[in-house]
Order: sequence, then structure tokens, then C-alpha cells
Amino acid sequence: MLTSHHQGSVKRPRKEKLTVHHLRFSQYLAVLALIILTPTGLKAQTDTRLEGLKDEALRMVEEDAKMVQEIVDMLFSFGELGFQEFETQRYLTGILEDHGFEIELGVAGMPSAWTARWSNGSGSPVIALGSDVDGIPQSNQKPGVAYRDPILSMAPGHGEGHNSGQAVNIVAALNVKELMEREDIDGTLMIWPGIAEEQLGSKAFFVRDGVFDDVDVNLFTHVSSNFSVTWGHTSGNALVSAQFRFTGETAHSAGSPWRGKSALDAIMLLAQAWEYKREHLRPPQRSHYIIVEGGDQPNVVPQTATIWFYFREVDYPRVVEMYDAAKLMARGAAMMTGTEIDTIMTVGSAWNRHFSKPVAEVTQMNIERVGLPEWSGEDVALANGLQRDLGQEERGLPTQVPPLRGPINLANYSGGGSDDIGDVSWNMPTITMRYPANMPGGPGHNWANGIAMATPIAHKGSLAGAKVQALTLLDLFLDGQTVEAAWDYFNDVQMADMTYTPFITPDDKPAIWLNEGIMAQWRERMRPFYYDPSRYDTYLEQLGIEYPTIRTRPISEDALGRSVPNRH
Repeated sequence: MLTSHHQGSVKRPRKEKLTVHHLRFSQYLAVLALIILTPTGLKAQTDTRLEGLKDEALRMVEEDAKMVQEIVDMLFSFGELGFQEFETQRYLTGILEDHGFEIELGVAGMPSAWTARWSNGSGSPVIALGSDVDGIPQSNQKPGVAYRDPILSMAPGHGEGHNSGQAVNIVAALNVKELMEREDIDGTLMIWPGIAEEQLGSKAFFVRDGVFDDVDVNLFTHVSSNFSVTWGHTSGNALVSAQFRFTGETAHSAGSPWRGKSALDAIMLLAQAWEYKREHLRPPQRSHYIIVEGGDQPNVVPQTATIWFYFREVDYPRVVEMYDAAKLMARGAAMMTGTEIDTIMTVGSAWNRHFSKPVAEVTQMNIERVGLPEWSGEDVALANGLQRDLGQEERGLPTQVPPLRGPINLANYSGGGSDDIGDVSWNMPTITMRYPANMPGGPGHNWANGIAMATPIAHKGSLAGAKVQALTLLDLFLDGQTVEAAWDYFNDVQMADMTYTPFITPDDKPAIWLNEGIMAQWRERMRPFYYDPSRYDTYLEQLGIEYPTIRTRPISEDALGRSVPNRH
């Protein structure tokens, strides 16, 4: 890292203003040294060096476009669900280990989790780069095909685009690492994955178990259809994910049902009670559930049953209120059915997000410097084709970068999704940089959101994201004021009237058993479709897909005369 040396200049009376043209060469060098060694001169020197390295980083990342494409396509082909991201772990840590990073596997009690670290000089500051890597159940989809067409029907897939973020981080980090080695820049690069983000299952455990204890700034990335970065209390709710398991007594459902105690009845009563409660909750809340276990067969009174809830509200206290209310309802359901509550398990959790203003401002400047990719006619045609097929307005792909966004107005906030990066953001300066690797118009957590994710849209958008990430890394490593300002904001503004209290307890363990059965069912069937970059330039080529493939059949009308696309 650059160090500053302060040296005052000697004042001498002069008859006239000296210019370079008036000085002998030795005098010129002396004056130049004095100029450079003043604070203003050092700042200018630092800025000049930083700008030069940024220009170089942009060229270097551009030259790694092939690596971006291969990482994006490879992870897309794995399509692994949360807590089961083992192919992803093996592949990404292999790349990083080959480039000199120190790998730790099984971090925070999660076998598919990992960290990769590399340090230079003093090792300070420590900048972490994170991105989620898990997929969505039943979202398997052929890339580049603008309608429902799975590679394997009902299989998992990347229906949110989590296959792209680590390409952004890794390519940025490898190129910045090269510059740090050459230029003797102090610092540590740390790369980590968001494991089981769809279950909100990992980041609170990373925080609790000290994975980020020495991190100065956390730069998180997430796929989107455009660039964006925010600061302050951003959109998105806090969340608790919890399972309620009841136990009862079996009996013959027809022969002697009065001798049974139905655990299924208990969870149905709990669900119904929550539906009555829903009317009396605030508009920002979101709550939803599924029945994980409801019995074995109809002619046996269910002895065990499990219901899985997500409780969401704008902040920690309100989520706790929802969770506590559900626990009371569970006790009532058990009393009404003569069953017992076997376990109430916190499966995952997420605080609401608060992002660093100084880091967001620097990132926004870098976003504006990089700009959006140049979309081809084929890229826009794919986007329009999907939007048309989904009955959405045809708006193609974005052409303008949005401005930096500040805190949301909680008085008008109507709720939304959650991300456990929130827990990280309340423990150190953090931002999420969204990058343009997907298409507008998808419903989210859906096969449609995977269509672009192994196409030139994802490749170009992830490459642009890697450029922004590289520039921001250089800002943080070379301009110590940004890191200092980030911590000033964190301590004096963000945490001024807030104390972070995790939803999880010291004894809670990650739900690493989640999705184990699903991936055991699908992994070997998906393996023949893993991307092979030694034989094929792209995953589209491997699958034999013409880009783009768009539905050509005409739009029909439904019974009410509304235009709808024809379906297979």
C-alpha cells in the first residue's frame, strides 16, 4: 500500500515567480520533489497511480472473458441446490488453489462451504468478495430457449442465476491479485460462497463462527437485469425460517381412528390459525409455508408431521413477534389434537439489509465508468421473445445505468424478499453490487429466470460486473480513506441506535440435510449434461442450441378474449 511522507518546503524571498523554464535541471528536480512530497502532491500521485491501474485492470479483465464464460456455464450445468453445492465447491476452489489462494473447506459446520484467501505484504486491509451459488428446485431449463424447455424435466436448475456471481468475483480477484503482486500493494483477498441462500441458511453461521472477524469490507454480488447499488436500509425483509414437527399416535384410519392422535391434524390447525392471524399483520409482512411431512399413507393416522414456515417483516423485533405468535399457536394445536410438539427448529434466518454509503458511492462511480454491455440483436431478441411468451411488455434489455439509490421510505414500504447478506451487513461495511447478467420480465425463482444464464447475456453481464468489482477492489486497497470512511459510517450512523442480535443461538446448527435427498435423486442423471469446455466452446454449443431459439407460433386468445401465448 502507498505510504505518505510529509516534508515541508523552505520559504525564500523571490523577486519573480519561478517557472520550470527559469530553473536549472537540478533546481527543477528539487522543486518537483517538494511538490510530490506535500500532501496534495501525494494525493495527486496516488490518484494518478490508481487511475493507471484501473485502466490496466479493465484491459486485463476483458482479456479474461473466456474464463468468465466457462465459470458461468460450468456452474449453470451443475444446478446444485442449497447445502449440496459440492461440484461447485470442487470446481471453484480448484481454480483458486491453482492461482495461489489458501482454501478452507467445510467452513462454519457446512460441508459445501469454503473460503479462499490470499495475502500480500501486511495483509491489510482484508476485502471479502461473496456471491451465492445455489439453485432452485424444478427450474431446470435449456439456456437460450425463450419458452419452457427443460434439459431434464423436474430437475433442479439455476432459476435465479446464482451460477454467475462467482465468475464476477474470481476473475476480478485474480486480476487484482496480479496487480498487487507486481505493484507491492498490501492487502488480503478473501472469496466466499453464499451457501443455501434460498433457505437463508448460511451467512448468519458464517458471522457467528467468526469467518469474517478480520474483514474490513465485504463486497457482495448478485445477478440482476441491470447494474445497481444501494446504501442505507434497502428493500427486503428480515426473516426467520422455521420447521414445526409434531408427534402423535398411529391407528387404523377406518378401523379405529379414535385411538389415533394425528400429527397432520396439528399442523393443519397451526396453518389455519396462521391464516386467521394474517389479517391482523402489517402490510410489509410476508409469510408462507409448505407441509414437509404429512404422513405415510391415508389408512394410517399420521404419527409425525412437519410444517415449514418463512416469517418476514422489516426488522428483527417484528419477525421475532411473528415467530413467537406461531409458537403459541403450535402449543394450542398440540393441545387440541392431543399431540406433542417434537421440535421447533430455526432452519435459516436473515436480518434486513443496511449497506455502506461510502462503499456504495465508490462502486456507483465504477459502474458508471464501466457501463452496460453492448447487447447484440440476438440478445435483445431472446429477451423480447421471453417477455412476449410470459405475457409481459416487450422491453428487451436495459440501455441505461440507474443512479445510486438511498434508503427506502419505510412509511410506504410494502414488503418483499430476504437475503441473509443482511446479517453480514450488520457486522461490517457491506454492499451488494447487482450486475446485468439476466433479462427483465421473469417472475423470479422460476425456469424463466434461468434462460439467459448460460448465454451471451450472462457472459457479457458477468464480465461487466467483474470489471466493476476489480475497480472497486483497487479503490479499497489504494485509497485508505474509503475503508476508513466506511467504518466511520458503520459505527457512527448505521450502528448508532442498533444492536445486532442473531436469530440463531450458539447451539443452532446449519440444516445441512436439506436437499440431500433431491440431489441424490438427480445428481447422476444431471452429470452427463455437465459442461465440458475441453470439447465445446460454450454450453449452448454442447447442447446444440441455436441462439436465440424463440417461439414462432402465433399468439392465441383465451376464453375471455385475452391474448395469450400458445404453450407446448
